[in-house]
Amino acid sequence: MPAGRHAPLADPRTSKRQTLARLGFYVPAVLYLAVFFGYPLAANVVMSFQDYTVTSFYDGGAPFNGLANYAAVLGDELFSTTLWNTVVFTVASLAFQFAIGLGLALFFRRHFPLSGVLRALLLLPWLLPLLVSGTVFRWLLDQDYGVVNHLLLNLGLIDDPVPWLVSPDHAMAAVVIANVWIGIPFNMVILYGGLTSISPQLYEAAALDGAGAWQRFRHLTWPLLRPVTSVVLMLGLVYTIKAFDVVMVLTQAGPADATQLLSTWSYQLSFTQLHFGQGAAVGNVLIVIAMLFALVYLRAVRREQAGR
Repeated sequence: MPAGRHAPLADPRTSKRQTLARLGFYVPAVLYLAVFFGYPLAANVVMSFQDYTVTSFYDGGAPFNGLANYAAVLGDELFSTTLWNTVVFTVASLAFQFAIGLGLALFFRRHFPLSGVLRALLLLPWLLPLLVSGTVFRWLLDQDYGVVNHLLLNLGLIDDPVPWLVSPDHAMAAVVIANVWIGIPFNMVILYGGLTSISPQLYEAAALDGAGAWQRFRHLTWPLLRPVTSVVLMLGLVYTIKAFDVVMVLTQAGPADATQLLSTWSYQLSFTQLHFGQGAAVGNVLIVIAMLFALVYLRAVRREQAGR
């Protein structure tokens, strides 16, 4: 540029149009989050501090009662039961979903005829509506006519039909089995994608160095798969901790609250007992628990990235 000349100033109108164009991409997303996530969450928090009844839907009157709803929920003897059931259900589901999903991902890493077709078929549990999956398992686990009991009796593994859905001793196992079946495809697909990103040359080099199958998995596959593993476990945790459909279809949170979870208890408090404030309080407790796990996960990811 010749001396004495200055760069032309940007046209204010062009800069304004660019700013509006950027906002045009942000505003719809922000509005969507505000309407479908922000407002329901804020309304639920407000409701948890109110004495919200059926009449409140008509006259709008919902007196503020402070922490009374939280005190009633936390002081209820059912709270410890539902909290423990939620922990057992979540941990058992995650453990078996991840273990079986990882095993299937390792199995399908070796290409063989019809492997793609089999992977597609294994996605069916994840693609089916939860209501359909729960209904299928209700038929399978029926005490008198279920296929599971019929098979176990023919194999001689049991002497009498197992009351899977009506016994407090077996109901939790039944809902865990159903939820594991539903969640296996998600774990398999994500872990399979992580496995395919690992270079085969690394396995060839490890094999030349004399590493066996277990050594290759322990020192090569597992460390390289760790970022994907963290994502799978975190998403599975958030999804499982709020499970509702499968439990309600199979056991209706019974028998005798043996499968009562925080999500199902919140529903029953609100729409069966019509204690909307207490139901909102339980829902908020569930949200806080999920957020705590999410924060722990994000913190672990940041530490891992900072250590690289």
